[in-house]
Amino acid sequence: MANVEEILAELQSLGKESYRQTMIRHGARDPIYGVSVEDLKKIQKRIKKDHTLALALFDTGVSEAMYLAGLLIDDDQITQEDLHRWAWASSFSLHCECTVAWTAAESRHGRELALQWIDSPEANVAAAGWATLSSLVAITPDEKLDLEEIEALLLRVQNTIHHAPNRVRSVMNGFVIAVGVYVWPRMEQALCIGEAIGPVTIDTGDTACRVPFAPDSIRKVQARGTIGKKRKHARC
Repeated sequence: MANVEEILAELQSLGKESYRQTMIRHGARDPIYGVSVEDLKKIQKRIKKDHTLALALFDTGVSEAMYLAGLLIDDDQITQEDLHRWAWASSFSLHCECTVAWTAAESRHGRELALQWIDSPEANVAAAGWATLSSLVAITPDEKLDLEEIEALLLRVQNTIHHAPNRVRSVMNGFVIAVGVYVWPRMEQALCIGEAIGPVTIDTGDTACRVPFAPDSIRKVQARGTIGKKRKHARC
């Protein structure tokens, strides 16, 4: 059974400086080794699930270890306290919008925590909340969703997105896209909200990243005829 020190040593050996610099340009902070997600998934495939190891890896603060923790965690065992701690400890979008959001959505605490987090004055926590909501609508059957609540959240996005912090604007826009793509009864409303919002811009630093125009993203899926097709898992 692997331990934290062994995994960290393996991550260091897999790191590439060029990839490390790319991740830093996208907002990652040291310590980071420059390990690709592809290599992290190979480790996941070997270990599968290890809840205790996952918690310990996240607490190292090493960027790749934190992401790997989200791949190894047992969603049925993780507590609200652990998820809160993860959300507040995440300063990089890959952690708050992927690791935390995916884990929360797959756990039984997702909706409750997401609705708390979107009210947070801490931008990364708020981003984790909106990303969790996006994952929830993607994996939850429409008949189990509160469609009135989703409608209210879409209106909240319309009324507040352009005043939200930088990264939060991007994730709120992503929520509109997720609703339009995965929630058939709210597709038309998501399109209307996206048109009302218009283009969303954020400071992406020294990268070529851009925020997609929500109606265009929804219509692409509509053209493929797959609106409302749910994902099996939040994690990619």
